[in-house]
Amino acid sequence: MCRLHALLAAIRPGGARRQLTAAKASAMLTGIRPATAVERGRKAQAQELVGDIRRLDAQLKASKRTIAEALVLVPTSIGELSGVGPIAAAIILAHTGDVRRFGSEDDFASYNGTAPIDASSGPKKRHRLNPRDNRQLNHAMHIIAVSPISHAGPGRDYYERKLAEGKSTKEAMRALKRQISNAVYRLLVIDTTR
Repeated sequence: MCRLHALLAAIRPGGARRQLTAAKASAMLTGIRPATAVERGRKAQAQELVGDIRRLDAQLKASKRTIAEALVLVPTSIGELSGVGPIAAAIILAHTGDVRRFGSEDDFASYNGTAPIDASSGPKKRHRLNPRDNRQLNHAMHIIAVSPISHAGPGRDYYERKLAEGKSTKEAMRALKRQISNAVYRLLVIDTTR
């Protein structure tokens, strides 16, 4: 997509808008009449990239469908959490495995990177990201945390409360991710007892 953006900027002054899709790029290329051999070459390259993007979009859609179909066979309730789609649920289930291997919410949070490491110096209290965590699981927690912030509800209320307490946006997001991690852990434990 980045290469297509660059080519479209070289072909047409101003290039394309940020939210570019294969269909928009194809429509834009249809209206371009190249005058020189270089412009014809650029247009041909751009058309090839549009074809690649369409093919990759189809593969992505098929992969998502396969994951959603496989997830139906797994008895879990984490999909009920706000912001948890089939991809995030699959990542959580695949990387967590048997949740009973974690003794507590704290152990699970440490594993998924939502339990920050103390990085305080002197009177200033700070925390930093844990570099020894499962990054894919942390990414899933982040995606789940972004959803409630953009919609009214308990997640957004919690985030705004942390901001009102004087936390930075990163600190508030970190606190929300920890709460989500705890909720995911509790649901996974409940799922194992069913």
